[in-house]
Amino acid sequence: MFDSSRHAQQVDAVFALAPVIPVITIAALEDAVPLARALAGNGLPVLEVTLRTDCALEAIARIAAEVPEACVGAGTVLSAADLAAVERAGARFAISPGVTEALYDAGAASGIPLIPGIATAGELMRGLERGWRRFKFFPAESSGGIGALKGFAGPLPMARFCPTGGIDAAKAPAYLALPNVACVGGSWMLPADALAARDWARIGDLAREAAALPR
Repeated sequence: MFDSSRHAQQVDAVFALAPVIPVITIAALEDAVPLARALAGNGLPVLEVTLRTDCALEAIARIAAEVPEACVGAGTVLSAADLAAVERAGARFAISPGVTEALYDAGAASGIPLIPGIATAGELMRGLERGWRRFKFFPAESSGGIGALKGFAGPLPMARFCPTGGIDAAKAPAYLALPNVACVGGSWMLPADALAARDWARIGDLAREAAALPR
């Protein structure tokens, strides 16, 4: 049976670690560990490794094994099979861009917390009905952004969010100031040119700035 309170506590423990969760797409497996160290070592220990590349599961496994200071999780979890695979790989949480009834069922039985994605009040109400209290609000900016989250807060104050999608360093503070926002997700600390150059120092500097955002 799904324990709503325990699930919320597990997710809150993850969300409390940093104001920003980097959303990471790893194309080269050898980048996984140094990238994770650059982020976790500079104040962003919660890492969402998206299942968008062939090496994503192995990247999660390597980070889990070699970067103990990181709290590595998986993003772009679309199915029960994905959820089972990321748990086997060592992910400590899973995030989905949206959610289906089958994924809710799998999340209820999973050994790691699933953070389902929602974009509308109806989707949020369905999640609450299923016992969830913690969600990814995605895609945040194109789904109403701060205005939508303020709208959810009145009738549905029990829900808390990690908004992701279109959020950058300039927009993040306004989201983090909302009482129903625990943290935000983003990739602005992972510029494409820095990743291509494997400029871990620059990424570390950007991570440190993100980690210092108030909430």
